[in-house]
This record gives sequence, structure tokens and C-alpha cells, in this order.
Amino acid sequence: TFSANEGEQVHAVAAGRILYSGYFKGYGMVIAIDHGDNYITLYGYNQTLLQKVGTLVQQGQAIALAGKSGGQKESRLYFELNHKGKAQNPLNWLSKKPW
Repeated sequence: TFSANEGEQVHAVAAGRILYSGYFKGYGMVIAIDHGDNYITLYGYNQTLLQKVGTLVQQGQAIALAGKSGGQKESRLYFELNHKGKAQNPLNWLSKKPW
């Protein structure tokens, strides 16, 4: 998880299509983006979701507002990267992808 100010914009790390936008137990308000090539990113603990399922988003586009949904005591951003259904270290991925 990453520190985030409540209400701060959450941006897509890469272009893709919104796969999920809604509440997910334990993670609060979640947005999931399908980036193709079996890569999916998830952004959780948001207070507000700005995009709907099926919407195409660009890298850097605002997709949510950070918050503390899902039972968090302070505002945070949950960020997860999956490749072929397996969690990856997002820091390694973000530093290598040509976004």
C-alpha cells in the first residue's frame, strides 16, 4: 500500500480498459484496469470511483479519489499488479515498462 491524502486523485499507471469498478470486501472501492498482455492493475481503498466498466483510460488519467474504504483507519492506496493471475512486484514492472 501507498500513503495517499484523502481525496487525492489516483491515476492509471498505463492505458487500458476498466475491468471492474465497485466495492470489493476488504479492499473497499476498487478499480481494476486490463492493460492487455494479461496485465491487470488494481487500485483499492478509494473514496470515490471516477470511471465505469468498459471505459478506455489513458496513462495518467484520473480513475479514482483516494480514501480509506474497506476498513482502513487512514487514507491509503492499495495497488496491485497481476500478470496471468499471479501477483507481481509492481515496482519492478513500472520501472521496466515503456509507458
